[in-house]
Amino acid sequence: MMAVAEAERKVVDTQPEVAVPPMDGLQLVQQGAEARVYRGRFLDRPTVMKHRFPKRYRHPVLEERLSRRRTTQEARSLLRCRRTGISAPVVYFVDYVSNCIYLEDIVDSTTVRDYIISEQQSTNGPSNLFLLAEKIGEILARMHDEDLVHGDLTTSNMLLRPPIEKMELILIDFGLSFISALPEDKGVDLYVLEKAFLSTHPNTEALFEALLKKYSAASKKSALVIKKLDEVRLRGRKRSMVG
Repeated sequence: MMAVAEAERKVVDTQPEVAVPPMDGLQLVQQGAEARVYRGRFLDRPTVMKHRFPKRYRHPVLEERLSRRRTTQEARSLLRCRRTGISAPVVYFVDYVSNCIYLEDIVDSTTVRDYIISEQQSTNGPSNLFLLAEKIGEILARMHDEDLVHGDLTTSNMLLRPPIEKMELILIDFGLSFISALPEDKGVDLYVLEKAFLSTHPNTEALFEALLKKYSAASKKSALVIKKLDEVRLRGRKRSMVG
């Protein structure tokens, strides 16, 4: 067993680095655990390139299979959103050799995270934020009714395209997305958003409740999803109590 483990370690250690495909004006804008995000120009258009770089701690065969599957699923999820009228970046090209996705760059957009923080610090009152919360609830209801689970819902993975007053919401970063009809998976999706929402934006419980109320009204399958959300919340509280 030790010999096998040593052999596998040597295979991983000698795994070659995959070079980032060339792109005009290539600039690294974000470094994550699973991928690097670059900006540049592709086919003479402003483009975001997401590169799933090889993980040296995984066996190369497993790494290639997992990266290919996640790259494929992310591209399919984005296309599924757009087919159903949910705003998401246009997929320009998918390179399965280097596991890169070339996406529309939503120029001059702002994240929902930054917008909420800005509105909380302004004197305009909360009305715009409640409109935004309802918009998020409506979009997520439509997404879940298509049996698409995002997998990493946060206010940083939602963009607002200018002019902000139109509240055009764009969902991004579907790297952990998958297709599922199970209310449990959709409930967990909402729970992840709730935890991220309330930790990033304190004192916004009423805002998130408005989001869920709109979700419930807009989704044809909301009753079972909200029930599962309540069950997931209870499990989360029990784990917190145990420590």
